[in-house]
Amino acid sequence: MALTSSLKEHRYRHLIDTLKDGSIKFYNPHKLNDPRYDKLPLSIRVLLEAAIRKCDGFYTTEEDVQNILDWQQQQNKAEVPFSPARVLLQDFTGIPAMVDLAAMRDAVAKHGVDPGLVNPKCPTDLIVDHSLQIDYSKCAIQNAPNPGGGDGPNQAPSRSTSSRPPSRGGSQCGSQRGSCSKAACSDPPASPGRPPASVQQIENTPLLCPFHLKPVSEHDTALKNQEMELIRNKERLQFIKWCSKAFKNVNVVPPDVGAVHQVNLEYLSRVVQVSDGFIYPDSVVGTDSHTTMINGLGILGWGVGGIESEAVMLGQPVSLTLPEVVGCKLVGSINPLTTSIDIVLGITKHLRQAGIAGKFVEFFGPGVSQLSAPDRTTIANMCPEYNATVSFFPVDQVTLTHFKKTNFTEEKLELLESYMKAVKLFRSYEDASEDPMYSEVIEINLSSMAPYVSGPKRPQDRVAVSSMKEDFQSCLDEKVGFKGFHISKEKQDLQVPFLHCGQEYQLAHGSVVIAAVISCTNNCNPSVMLTAGLLAKKAVEAGLVVKPYIRTSLAPGSGMVTHYLSTSGVLPYFNQLGFEVIGYGCATCVGNTAPLPEAVVDAIKQGDLVACGVLSGNRHFEGRLCDCVRANYLASPPLVVAYALAGTVGIDFEKEPLGVTSEGKEVYLRDIWPSREEVQQTEEDTVISSIFKDLRGRMKQGNTFWNNIDCPDSVTFPWDHKSTYIRSPSFFNKMSKEVSHPQSIENAHVLLFLGDKVTTDHISPAGSIARVSAAAKYLLSKRLTPREFNSYGARRGNDAVMTRGTFASIKLQNRFFGKPGPKTLHIPSSQTLDVYEAAERYQRDGIPLIILAGKDYGSGNSRDWVAKGPYLLGVRAVIAESFEKLHKNQLVGMGIMPLEFQPGQNADSLELTGKERFTITLPESLSPKQQLTVKTSQGKSFLVTAQFDTEMEVIFFRHGGLLKYVARTLL
Repeated sequence: MALTSSLKEHRYRHLIDTLKDGSIKFYNPHKLNDPRYDKLPLSIRVLLEAAIRKCDGFYTTEEDVQNILDWQQQQNKAEVPFSPARVLLQDFTGIPAMVDLAAMRDAVAKHGVDPGLVNPKCPTDLIVDHSLQIDYSKCAIQNAPNPGGGDGPNQAPSRSTSSRPPSRGGSQCGSQRGSCSKAACSDPPASPGRPPASVQQIENTPLLCPFHLKPVSEHDTALKNQEMELIRNKERLQFIKWCSKAFKNVNVVPPDVGAVHQVNLEYLSRVVQVSDGFIYPDSVVGTDSHTTMINGLGILGWGVGGIESEAVMLGQPVSLTLPEVVGCKLVGSINPLTTSIDIVLGITKHLRQAGIAGKFVEFFGPGVSQLSAPDRTTIANMCPEYNATVSFFPVDQVTLTHFKKTNFTEEKLELLESYMKAVKLFRSYEDASEDPMYSEVIEINLSSMAPYVSGPKRPQDRVAVSSMKEDFQSCLDEKVGFKGFHISKEKQDLQVPFLHCGQEYQLAHGSVVIAAVISCTNNCNPSVMLTAGLLAKKAVEAGLVVKPYIRTSLAPGSGMVTHYLSTSGVLPYFNQLGFEVIGYGCATCVGNTAPLPEAVVDAIKQGDLVACGVLSGNRHFEGRLCDCVRANYLASPPLVVAYALAGTVGIDFEKEPLGVTSEGKEVYLRDIWPSREEVQQTEEDTVISSIFKDLRGRMKQGNTFWNNIDCPDSVTFPWDHKSTYIRSPSFFNKMSKEVSHPQSIENAHVLLFLGDKVTTDHISPAGSIARVSAAAKYLLSKRLTPREFNSYGARRGNDAVMTRGTFASIKLQNRFFGKPGPKTLHIPSSQTLDVYEAAERYQRDGIPLIILAGKDYGSGNSRDWVAKGPYLLGVRAVIAESFEKLHKNQLVGMGIMPLEFQPGQNADSLELTGKERFTITLPESLSPKQQLTVKTSQGKSFLVTAQFDTEMEVIFFRHGGLLKYVARTLL
């Protein structure tokens, strides 16, 4: 409903108020004169304002408004709609959403409807940021390995201790001066007529091999990665550009501008929106797992699946059960050595233990004022780790001060402040009289926070830095599990020598081989990145270096980060240690890591070593960075630098030096760690409004590659049937106008028999495409070479690739077998097959499929093809002990039934082998949380609960999924 249309009929027209001499209108909930409003959490007030403004008697009713106003009594009971102000898409999940809309245009056209009617009704931003891969990164300019950490020679090379950055001169692979591609450093020289060994090793880097024969200059590293990104993804970019022209209400941010959450924070965030003369709070739902970052600026937003985002784009509100709101009261003072990452991990631990899954978290208390806006966005980013929906920081004076730095005009700031105060969405954290009523309050003392890392396999397993050495040792001792590796005592001290760049090194358990500061949690926070930069500066000045075989990289979230690192003078020191800017976008965090040097991989395999990766992200499931790197730790950027310098995670920073200078002086971490005052002063001197001006200009200008891309000019997309990137999906095949009754599932086989903690990384394709996978076989049939495979993320617009990649994780634990792998048992033939090949046989024989699983099925991110893939494999239902909420919603949205065992029951207690056939009878009239009976071919019978939370979810399921439901509303 347009804001200015039908105002006379609008139920809440009497709440319309004005600002700026009547030129700006707004709905003022405070004019309800209801005392309950002043006690509502501010995040709930945002929901209430949207319900009032969007109240049309259909999608949003007066009852919905009253339920939100009565939040104290209706939380966890009432289902309410929420219409966000905008939708945020990144290209990995955004392209499938746009492909579905393009296919929907074809579907409605077949029924005689104008395809041009299929357009986003909600403003939609699509940011191209997830295509970057690290094809080029240079050797740190070093003459000898890092002296600390215990693996290499114990003396550092002689170097100047001047405060001026050392010369860029140095040895290339121990011989020529200059710099080179690290991927080539460990390869033997190419003989005439034979390419370098790395050409045979690297799968996903077309056009990379010629550059192995020629060094890449420092200036060209990022440029070469960006050029490769655009060449590799030309078909996808053509489609995206067509979307920007064909669809109304779609704004595309081209490649090489910034990561989606950075662009959202620095460019798209408004705090308030003004449209058709009305002002209202900014809010967003996005397909990126970092969407929740925006809550740190007082903008309500959270992540949704691709199909939910499509519904919002087409005018459907998000349906949610009115959440509980946990008040997180911050008190105490921050320790000078504690970074925002330590605060993040500390708060994450407290809230995870509190059991707040599916709830809103809202921060209050005097401690909040000590957190800068970047600190708040970093904290807000981690809320998915403790399964909260949002972590909300209401707007206060700190927020306004932040926006003064980001080029908000004084007039806009005055309007923002006036509006937020008028509707009581502005907070003074020192004034306890403004504190709302919360479902519960958790108090956290900031002074108790100490430096932590997280790992080695799961983000929730925190380890105090002071205990890191002992904890890693215990991981070696423990049996294989969430933390353990079960390395025998006699092999724990094993050291494996190897040659790299003509020099001998040794690897041991705990050796660091990947150290990545990536565009994830930290780059929005200047203080954390500057701490890392200042640490690098002090390390170089002290004569410390990083071992050249360690895969180091710096992928800033945007040009703003590079700008302030350069302006502050620390970027050359990052470069000296090997942390060079490789480009802008997600790389290491989504598995797009260049292969490790061959000699390093051989050494790891030879000793069966538990090698380590250290990264400043928020996801690190086992094997995600690299198959041969079993232990991965999340850490703040300065600690990534520290562990890279040490060369091992098995170090006690208090008792052991990082290294020894050429003069024999031991250098400890405390000697080079910058003070909080030093960091804050540097931040004040460098993070200024001009940085944001430069960034905005860069976004508007785009880049030459993008500007020169040609795209079709048509209402419907002209699908190229030869394309292996963009393909019309089969979701709308045989779609009728009428809705049929849900069909019972009869004599279904089990496609997969899974255990606990099956993550979306296990289900949804991500990272590179293995040569022996079903997806690889498909691409080879299309006459592509392995170097042209690209990644699953890049090919999410091709349902044939993505379906074959579903459940293709090498870490998938299928209980049909005793070892992990992307295989399953085809029960009728007793053959072991790829999951796709087995599903294809079942579908050919007309046999429906189900999945059996344990607890927390579907935890994690990458939530797009996590439901689409199983749907196209023929899965009709998943029976599990429990589901991750967002994944459960995705299953419903694709027409797959999420069914839960009864409390206390599971596959083991029911003595299910997974080899039975299952029948699930569905009544004509389904209802939320209805119990259904499952019968097996062995004569067993048990109850399950259909996890439909709302009537709307039942409607989606009856239609065969959300996409068909939305399409039918246009017929």
